[in-house]
Amino acid sequence: MSSEIYEIERKFLIEKLPDDISRYKCRKIKQAYISMDPTIRIRQQDNEYILTVKGSGLLKRIEYELPLTEEQFNRLQKKTEGNIIEKTRYMIPLDNGLKAELDIYEGRLKGFMNVEVEFSSTKEAILFDPPTWFGSEVTQDYRYRNTYLAKFGIPSKN
Repeated sequence: MSSEIYEIERKFLIEKLPDDISRYKCRKIKQAYISMDPTIRIRQQDNEYILTVKGSGLLKRIEYELPLTEEQFNRLQKKTEGNIIEKTRYMIPLDNGLKAELDIYEGRLKGFMNVEVEFSSTKEAILFDPPTWFGSEVTQDYRYRNTYLAKFGIPSKN
């Protein structure tokens, strides 16, 4: 069964890692793209497999998710474009019931880190005051989308 949701999120680079990130829950993620435009992604999160279709947009966009079996994931992985993204995602609680999803990348993106925060409304996203460990906001910069990272690697700093 598929689920349709609106994803409202802001994305930031990392100024410095929070203290002792090992105390936070984390997941190993491996993802690849069947299509970059429209965005059709397959993802393995620990032992869970998901196919995701995303609409256009940077701050807010529609998203559909379908569960996959490991076998389906492995077959689809052979049909992807760009490079596979591997990362560890740490779930870090923030004020007001929000959580930061801190991604530390591995493989060809090793050394790159970013953080996303999802919101229940556009107003909540606009009013969000990021913690001091967050760096520059890159929500509106397409070079920090995972599709870009999969295709071109880590963006050069301008």
